Amino acid sequence: MSELHLYDFGIFLELEPDEEEKQLLENNIQMALTQQSIELEDAIDLRMIKNVKLANQLLKIRRKKKQERDQELQQRNIEAQAKANGEAQQMASQAEVQKQQAITQMQTQLEQVKAQIATQKLQQEMQLKKELMAYEFQLNMQMQQKQDALTDKKETLKEDRKDQRVKLQGDERRKSQNQAKKFESSGNDILGGGIDMSAFDPR
Repeated sequence: MSELHLYDFGIFLELEPDEEEKQLLENNIQMALTQQSIELEDAIDLRMIKNVKLANQLLKIRRKKKQERDQELQQRNIEAQAKANGEAQQMASQAEVQKQQAITQMQTQLEQVKAQIATQKLQQEMQLKKELMAYEFQLNMQMQQKQDALTDKKETLKEDRKDQRVKLQGDERRKSQNQAKKFESSGNDILGGGIDMSAFDPR
């Protein structure tokens, strides 16, 4: 029996920690929870371990794993933020490009409208000038026709006056001739005593 060990009999001895060790472990757990170095589940697992040294080792391991997880999560957040910033910057650049394109398109359309208005204005001015020229030509034609009619009327009046003068002169000439013939006929009658020429008077 002296040569046998307790584990040969399946007997194990576990030493219970004293109150001071338990308090130290609890203080470490509370400090780790306050600093968010471990999760609540880790604290529950640590309190179930009877061996204080083992519990402290496990606390170190859990704190290290929690720190690694936090760093990884922080790195992911940084990458996600950087990606979001890049996408936002890209979207802002695209929006700016679209804005400039829209401004350029609006300016082009505005210039086209201005050119169209200017062309329409020029066409209207040309149409008005044509109408004015046609109206002026019509007025000139009417004035020329009136002038020609007035000239023709003057010429007609001149011709009528000339004809009247010629007629008057002819009448006077015939009257003079008739008076002369009457005088001659009267003289012959007196002298010769016989022919009455009054029957040949054209009047």
